[in-house]
Amino acid sequence: MQRSKLGAALVLLVTLFVHSVAALPNGSAASICERRASLNSSRQSSLKHNSAATRGVPLPARFREVDGRGLLVKTWINGRGAFTFAIDTGAGAIILSRRVVAEAHVGIARERTVQISGLSGATGGVGQKASIQTLAIGSPQNFLPARGLVIVADALPSGVDGILDPTEAYSPFGYSIDMPNGEMCAFDPQRTPLHAGAAPQDGAIVRWLREAGGRRPFVMLDGGKRALLDTGSGFGLAMSESAARTIGIAEVLRQDGRRTCQTYDLAGGRVSARRMKPATIYVGSLMLRGVPTDFLLNVEAGAPILLGRDALRPFHLTFDPLSQLIQIRPS
Repeated sequence: MQRSKLGAALVLLVTLFVHSVAALPNGSAASICERRASLNSSRQSSLKHNSAATRGVPLPARFREVDGRGLLVKTWINGRGAFTFAIDTGAGAIILSRRVVAEAHVGIARERTVQISGLSGATGGVGQKASIQTLAIGSPQNFLPARGLVIVADALPSGVDGILDPTEAYSPFGYSIDMPNGEMCAFDPQRTPLHAGAAPQDGAIVRWLREAGGRRPFVMLDGGKRALLDTGSGFGLAMSESAARTIGIAEVLRQDGRRTCQTYDLAGGRVSARRMKPATIYVGSLMLRGVPTDFLLNVEAGAPILLGRDALRPFHLTFDPLSQLIQIRPS
């Protein structure tokens, strides 16, 4: 991950491609580094909220999956909308388009810049930190706390007005994503937490692993490698050749695979992927059979393993930020 000369205050991942040139699912990763334009500039005041945290747990919201764009949910910013946001658990931020900024009168902290570098290693994107007053999904009055990082960025996929990282949007609440049934729900982790010893039938509860300075949801695979649960990526189990060898599925690399897919990440870099023979992996005690597997080419060294929508589609996922546990079970 590249850092600015001033040092990076935050590193996160945006897992959406701008567009795809072949038939494989779209997905990408971009590293975003936040830095101060002036070390002497004062920090912006905390985000304003319309008492969202005091309204109780938000209501469930429906989403739909659209090929090439992801899991889409109707979203209102500062009472304006509806906008179309993509649900991306691997983003690490709430990301707004310029259209949303203009129509919702979003405040921008101009002294704070955001550098975006892609999974490819490209560093062609720059955004700005922003603040919003309210965020609602599903209906105009279904407010979320939205206390996490908010940034403005260009080059979002066509038909997408923004990216919603539910960890950043729901915090301090936990949330669940029912992939087959197209519903996202919130819960209070202080009242109804996940428990490590209470795994559901045919499912598993695993540790929510985090990287330094971030809250993106990583899980441990057999072989000791971490994988990012990434609803913003259309891949299945996606990894580089070196990562495949580390987790013991290098035999899939000997398959011819399907034709190569070329895509462009948010920083403008090109990433190629080849769909390989399905793999079998373990996440905790849960064995995933026949997982669609993608071999990533032209990615920067150390790029994370991804479990994208093609791998997660059969499951109901629950994220408990307080207990730092994740439940994965068939829906």
